[in-house]
Amino acid sequence: MSTPDAQATTAAGVVDAVTAVPGVAGLYGGIFGEIATYLPGRRVNGIVLEDDSAEVHILVDATHDLREVASAVRETVHDLTGVPTVVTVEDISVRTEPIDAADGGL
Repeated sequence: MSTPDAQATTAAGVVDAVTAVPGVAGLYGGIFGEIATYLPGRRVNGIVLEDDSAEVHILVDATHDLREVASAVRETVHDLTGVPTVVTVEDISVRTEPIDAADGGL
């Protein structure tokens, strides 16, 4: 099992890489912030990292192809983590500024 420091480094890398994918408007942490990776003293919203799998919940810019964005995110996370990754497009966005997962994606 990964150490908390390794998990924190991986989670931070995943967040940075996912939000850099063209078309990703933000991460979606769920209505109550339940979609998250919980680390000592910190919670990373919008991703769930396990030793053998990853889940990423995203908001996609409406001007981008949803499937292409989801596929790019899946490949990006898999390249970083080496584990099977499920990407869920939670919503689309027509906003021009990035959306912060800390507000639950709203």
